[in-house]
Amino acid sequence: MKHFVIAAATTGILLAAPAHADVKDGVEAWQRGDYAAAVAEWRGPAEQGDADAQFNLAQAYKLGRGVPADLNTAEEWYRKAALQGHEQAEDNYGLALFQNGKHADALPWLEKSAARGEPRAEYVLGTMYFNGKAVPKDWVRAYALMTRASDGGLPQASQTRTRMDQYVSLDDRQKATDLAHEFERTGKMPESVAPSATANIPPAATVAETALPEHPKPAPATKPTPPRTAHPQVTDGGWRVQLGAFGQAGNARSLWKDFGSRIAMFAGREPYFVSAGKLTRLQVGPFASRAEAARACQQVKAKGKPCLPVRK
Repeated sequence: MKHFVIAAATTGILLAAPAHADVKDGVEAWQRGDYAAAVAEWRGPAEQGDADAQFNLAQAYKLGRGVPADLNTAEEWYRKAALQGHEQAEDNYGLALFQNGKHADALPWLEKSAARGEPRAEYVLGTMYFNGKAVPKDWVRAYALMTRASDGGLPQASQTRTRMDQYVSLDDRQKATDLAHEFERTGKMPESVAPSATANIPPAATVAETALPEHPKPAPATKPTPPRTAHPQVTDGGWRVQLGAFGQAGNARSLWKDFGSRIAMFAGREPYFVSAGKLTRLQVGPFASRAEAARACQQVKAKGKPCLPVRK
């Protein structure tokens, strides 16, 4: 089976009003299609260490908007923001390293993102473990990671898992399913189990590492819907969704105020403003399971905002 190279996914530009005015001006320029102006606004704050600006500048280089496309430069700006704890940058840094052929360097970043429930990282790790790229081959773990990515709403993961079904025995698929459930329960991937002796995977079998989708472009702002008068029952299964990490806590609160009522699955749930060093993470929950949190993220992304399921 032919072995393809993955094209690292891109995420939507951070659209919540950042602490630095120039960064906010850059976001507004980007939204109206003036990419060169956006890059010009972000470059100064990025060079001064603003993590939001660094992430946005990396996105511009990744997409080739306002600047020539340059994956190496994008990788470097992702790195600078990731080292400051910017989670969207961490996710994209791991993907950029992988895309640039630095598979061993990508591994710890991908594992960190996968531990937060980032479907793209789980998908890439799943292909790495199946193909034995920078890690020992482990088809049970590969299938477990692909199951989680599929449950997180990534179509490519569902398609790849179906292809894996041709090679992975039913017994090992059950082991992988148990492993995925344990990961969801604890937030940590346990040690894998040995594949069964009856596994029918040819030694040379690989799965294709296909391109991942971009998050949708930001939708025009709409008037918030009225608050619901009755809320569905909420079950706390230890899961939340994260809408971003902000250099200024007030920006996280502003995003919730402006956006929270627009998501149907946020009804009856609460915002959490979690301090992480210099950043404030906006999380919403609780949710009963990772799958339920992923469904909420689909509603968020449909309105042009980034979102990922996280363990609380």
